[in-house]
Amino acid sequence: MMAVWRGVPRLHSHTARGNENNALQYRQQHNGWKVYGYVILENHLHLVVQADDLLAVPLFKSYTARQLIDYLKECHAERVLKQMAFFRKAHKLDREYQCWEEGSHPQLIQNAEMLRQKLDYIHFNPVKRGYVDKPEHWRYSSARNYAGLEGLMPVFMDW
Repeated sequence: MMAVWRGVPRLHSHTARGNENNALQYRQQHNGWKVYGYVILENHLHLVVQADDLLAVPLFKSYTARQLIDYLKECHAERVLKQMAFFRKAHKLDREYQCWEEGSHPQLIQNAEMLRQKLDYIHFNPVKRGYVDKPEHWRYSSARNYAGLEGLMPVFMDW
């Protein structure tokens, strides 16, 4: 899971979520990412992805942070930008805003059963929050792909 800083809703619009989606698709096409599952919520993102490059996630976070900050500036979302500036880590001298929490939580998926558990967990996130009744009803989720519906991006289901 990757979370935006302090849980401040930043992925609240279709455009902001679309930026995350576009970045994932780019990584699939140009960096060989195998996206097994994803859920994009208003204040965090769950990914089950296979990437050979250890710098893949930091580069993804850097790119999406830049896209999100540019979008927030265009929308004149001053309150959110001020919060992002306030929560910037003191040692992060190379940036004005803190978008993502530091680090990520990589886990080795050891077998198909464990992969299914992780996918179920992330896919049921919008249901647990009361946003939808079924996981496949959440537009920004690979649950749609697994339910045989059209998703926002292709996912690797050959496991």
